[in-house]
Amino acid sequence: MKTTFLYILVFASCLFTSILTPVNALQNGSDKFVVVLDAGHGGKDPGRPTKYGYKEKNIALKLVLAVGAELEKNEDIKVIYTRKSDKFLQLYERAAIANKADADLFISIHCNAHNSQAYGTETYVLATRANNKNIEIAKRENEVIFLESNYERNYEGFDPNSPESLISLNLLQEEYLDQSIQLARNIEDNFKIDIKRKSRGVKQAGFWVLHNTYMPSVLIETGFITNKKEGDYLNSKKGQRDITKSIVKAIKEYKKELELNIGVDVYQPDNSEAIVIDDPQIIKNVVFKVQIAASSKGIEPKPYNFKGLSDISREKVGSMFRYYYGYTSDYSEIKQLQENAKTKGYSDCFVVAFRDGKKIDVSEALKSTSN
Repeated sequence: MKTTFLYILVFASCLFTSILTPVNALQNGSDKFVVVLDAGHGGKDPGRPTKYGYKEKNIALKLVLAVGAELEKNEDIKVIYTRKSDKFLQLYERAAIANKADADLFISIHCNAHNSQAYGTETYVLATRANNKNIEIAKRENEVIFLESNYERNYEGFDPNSPESLISLNLLQEEYLDQSIQLARNIEDNFKIDIKRKSRGVKQAGFWVLHNTYMPSVLIETGFITNKKEGDYLNSKKGQRDITKSIVKAIKEYKKELELNIGVDVYQPDNSEAIVIDDPQIIKNVVFKVQIAASSKGIEPKPYNFKGLSDISREKVGSMFRYYYGYTSDYSEIKQLQENAKTKGYSDCFVVAFRDGKKIDVSEALKSTSN
């Protein structure tokens, strides 16, 4: 029965998101970097109650508007808001706004709460594995579903209190996990280093609003409004100014990292020595490539676009393009190609493996019988 439920949920989720945006849509016809900002809660959903009188929905909205105002000062960034007033939005509506815009980033801003005096920041990406702790966190944020009169129809049987439902949420967002983690790390590093906040780290949980978006997505818990000192800070102009500055900086850092990972140099041949291949390590029925970049922009896989590297291939997954260097069943060769890519400036490149056209873990590939 549980297996059947999961198949139904996965099918309904994929059908729902596929209807939202044409396959070939690219940032709504714009060359700008599109950021969707989501102020958590709103309207009849105030967020978690606090004895200190703070309302999460109000603080989240102020932060979103401030972050958006700063980003809009950049001509190459387009900002879209899920709400700009005290409005109640259903969770699926928030994701739909981001998907329709074919956004490059989705950022949901919240305040945390606990029955203790816990404090500090946390930034979440979607969990690929569930544990008891992140299941409880996800339940709290997903319970807003029950405020929606037609939630049974909108969420196709999804139950915020069901671990099985939460585990299944990773299927669409998993493709963007690496990029989501990178943005989340930027945010938490800025909180910790720039404004001396206590960072509780980058974490994973099964938030519906992250699951149903098909672009890199994070949910920021900017602090605990159940902690008097931190609640005062979050509700202050200084606190909101600090947090805004950190988030905006993180977004710009992420955008720059993405752009730098796409080569724009005009190819100039060099006299580098030929790559020396170690003893061949052929893995049957497996193809290895080096992933050197990922971007929402479709760039021609030509050497002059990738710092002189040849044998470039491109794959579109959702709204993102992945760029690969090399194509071989020899693991020794692909490791040499990876080193070559690093010398060209792609320091974060990594080896990926495919079997029958489907991506598999490299560790799994290496377990295959070799000649």
